Order: sequence, then C-alpha cells, then structure tokens
Amino acid sequence: MLTPTQQRISVGTWQAVNVAETFALGEQTGAKLAGGEIILLSGPLGAGKTVFVKGLAAALDIDPEEVTSPSFTLVNPYAGRLRLYHLDLYRLAEGPSAAHAVDLEELLTDERAVVVIEWGERLSNYPLPANVWRIAIAGDGEAPRTISISG
Repeated sequence: MLTPTQQRISVGTWQAVNVAETFALGEQTGAKLAGGEIILLSGPLGAGKTVFVKGLAAALDIDPEEVTSPSFTLVNPYAGRLRLYHLDLYRLAEGPSAAHAVDLEELLTDERAVVVIEWGERLSNYPLPANVWRIAIAGDGEAPRTISISG
C-alpha cells in the first residue's frame, strides 16, 4: 500500500532548460511533502542540486535566498511549514561513517521534517526508512538538465 506522500509525489523524468525550471520542479515536489520524507539527491558538481532544494524550500515556506549549499557545514536546518534538514555528504567518506558524521539517525527521528541529502549515494548501504525518494540531476554548464525522480 502506498503512503499518502507516495501517491502525490510525481515520479518520472523531466527536462529543465534553465535554473528557473529546476527551481520550479523542486517547488512542485516540495508542495507535496508531508514530513518524514528522505530525499537523496545525486548529480555532478554544478548540476543544480541546491537550486532544486531552494525550490523545495520555497514550497515549505522557507525563504529560498536563505538556502545555501551545506558543503562545509554538512547540515543546514531550516524552519517553515515543515522542518528541512539539508545535508551534503560530498566531503565525507563513503559508507555508514558519513551518516554518523551528520547525526543522520537523530535527524530521521523528526517526523515533521524533510531530510534532503546531496551526494546521498555516499551513504552506500546505510539502512534508511521506507519513505526514500531518489532524485538524479544530469547535466552541467549551460546544457539542459535531465531530472529523474523515483520512489
């Protein structure tokens, strides 16, 4: 049986020809979140992962101008309609140690939060709850982005 969120989040593949379209897809996705979701973002440097998160944040009533890449802080928390934890694992070793470095287990206990993890593939085989969404962004530079969402 699908959870209410799984019934609402659109899965598929989209083309975004500019930053505004990447932001808009993030905003459309964020509008459907109810809390408890984990979003694993993957894509090369400069693909638009943080732009997507800015759109998602806007839908959660968080000022997108406040959203920055957590590359050096590792975790940026935001408060809005739901709490948003924006994580970046790029600088961490792959595997469960990455999850422990950002206290992921603690963050996942907040059922009224959305956890977005850039470079989520670095978690490797770390056990996650069932409500995980994978978003892959392909492309860089001025090229259009291909954004795939799967649950």
